[in-house]
Amino acid sequence: MQPLNQLVEADRVHRSVYTDPAIFDREMTDIWEKIWVYCGHESQVKKTGDFHTVQIGRQPMIMVRGSDGRVRVLYNRCPHRGVQLCGSRQGNTGSTFVCSYHAWTFHLDGRVKGIPLPHGYDGTRLTQDNPDCSMKAAARVDSYRGFVFASLSADGPTLLEFLGDARIAFDDMCDRSPEGEVEIVPLCHRVVQQSNWKFFMENQLDALHPSVTHQSTGIAAGRVERKLQQAGETPPLYYHYLSTFASSFDQWDSVQTVNFPRGHGILKGYMGLRPDDVDTQEYVAGMYRAYGEKRAEEFLGRSIHHVLVYPYLSVQSPLQQLRVLRPIAPNKTLSEIWHFRLKGVSQAIYRRALWYYNLVNSPATLINADDLENWTKGQLGLESNGGDWVSFHRQFGRDTIEEGVSYSNCGTSEVVMRNQFKAWAQYLGSQP
Repeated sequence: MQPLNQLVEADRVHRSVYTDPAIFDREMTDIWEKIWVYCGHESQVKKTGDFHTVQIGRQPMIMVRGSDGRVRVLYNRCPHRGVQLCGSRQGNTGSTFVCSYHAWTFHLDGRVKGIPLPHGYDGTRLTQDNPDCSMKAAARVDSYRGFVFASLSADGPTLLEFLGDARIAFDDMCDRSPEGEVEIVPLCHRVVQQSNWKFFMENQLDALHPSVTHQSTGIAAGRVERKLQQAGETPPLYYHYLSTFASSFDQWDSVQTVNFPRGHGILKGYMGLRPDDVDTQEYVAGMYRAYGEKRAEEFLGRSIHHVLVYPYLSVQSPLQQLRVLRPIAPNKTLSEIWHFRLKGVSQAIYRRALWYYNLVNSPATLINADDLENWTKGQLGLESNGGDWVSFHRQFGRDTIEEGVSYSNCGTSEVVMRNQFKAWAQYLGSQP
């Protein structure tokens, strides 16, 4: 493996950063198993004993609601012989965790509760008051507006420091509720991508690809929209969700990306969620009552299409959806796609966001399928000997940089990728 400082240049990166197993191993240990990683939402574990299993890097973990009401994140491992305590993705474990192998039991905070036939350990180092007999906890757990994160490292920035300005993703989602809160919809689209995780993160704020990759869907939806309008009808909003993917190059070039330290970023723009119909009018009136007209308009008018929390989270806050990456191998990534409901809104408003969630991310959608094909072909291309470098030259040197934040002067600038790799190199210790 080449030294990392020879693999990332200002305007290009070496293909091995997507393909080399040794680099992937370093990413797991030096990035995923040190930084704050999203585990889930508090509404996934409402009751005592509710649990949700999650992968942090290569570590199997359990997010659980304790008897004291606290949410904890524990290693999914019995300290006796190493068997995972929770074999299901989610459920309720009651008042204890019980190992299915030898029936060791643990309190919901991980402390050992009972060891069968304890006299068998008389005279050994394995005593019930030994911390090694209890489940190991994540070094740090914190939440922001109901979104739970854990870090396996005791050192490093706080959660708020890590999120920085990217916390607007969660503010924007929650602020759109008149109650200031969201709750998770307990259905998840899970997709295994046959590609390195970086393809996904680069793609999410790539404003040049939609008109190319998604034109077949976008153009077809636009045709239906126009036919309905010509017939004097108002097209349902879900056609607009799809037709915007086929916006012109000039339209996409007119938006802006804002790229923060640590690789986070925002693609600005607005999805047009305020048609003038009765349902929307009732929703806006409820927001006015909750926040006052001025503040409600600030919430409803934010120019946000996508927010990235690097290196694993994509949040479309105006539509209450979140995608989180769980890397499996250099060429394989699990994507979990979650949807949230704004508390205090009508079914009609909820359904609009649900339309987008399913139209873009369900197994039946063409949008996600288009992306998956490109990422798979990209991975296969980079594993070939057709060239050693990946180009990020578009608009190089033409962006505005102020106090460590890069603002694209053209929406299709590849400053998004350059900023992500700057953070990547810093995490792996190859740049100051």
